[in-house]
Amino acid sequence: MIPLKDINRSHSFPFITIVLILLNGLVFLYELSLGQRSLSRFFYAFGVVPSFYLDAGYWQSSGLLAGTLPLLTSMFLHGGWLHFLGNMLYLWVFGDNIEDRVGHFRFILFYFTCGLAAAFLHIFTNPASMVPTVGASGAIAGVLGAYLILFPGARVLTLVPIFFFFQLIELPALIFLGFWFVMQFFSGAMSLAAGEQQLGGTAWWAHIGGFVAGIGLVWKRRGMRQRRVYDY
Repeated sequence: MIPLKDINRSHSFPFITIVLILLNGLVFLYELSLGQRSLSRFFYAFGVVPSFYLDAGYWQSSGLLAGTLPLLTSMFLHGGWLHFLGNMLYLWVFGDNIEDRVGHFRFILFYFTCGLAAAFLHIFTNPASMVPTVGASGAIAGVLGAYLILFPGARVLTLVPIFFFFQLIELPALIFLGFWFVMQFFSGAMSLAAGEQQLGGTAWWAHIGGFVAGIGLVWKRRGMRQRRVYDY
């Protein structure tokens, strides 16, 4: 299922969301300028390699600042056109409403906190992996988790494949995002059972970690007014 837009108007201009998309785009254009060998070195330098973070020698040689920097820089790297365009589409569709609800500055904190939570869970579930992990998926998954809690009834115009045809359907966010999360969890469980993540592929547990973090950061007791700013 491909989200095209949500029927949920924002009350403020989403300039942080737009800046994030532009930064991701600029970095991706730089990636395209690199040769295959240089790109591989670039990913190892600025992507998250799980086994590094459990290696004392890595911290001794890199230091605290340089060692932790990839946890942030990896959120702006992508492995190809589909990876990049898919992530930016989800951020564009759902990011503006979360930015509008929590505020511009808090949205920055929210976004990177979800990305860090995604990276930590990926490292925990793949401690021996030498494969660099790149992408904004974990941080964007946090946006999706927050959207599920804050706007469960919002309608999402969705392109749904039905056999050999595509159908446009408006789905409640609860259905669209609930289905998305179930697919991530099922795929993550299967990848752990098969040991696939250590060999490369989609970092399903990073998606799950970011999604759960996004829910946790905006979760409040029921009955709160819709326009209240959520503290975290």
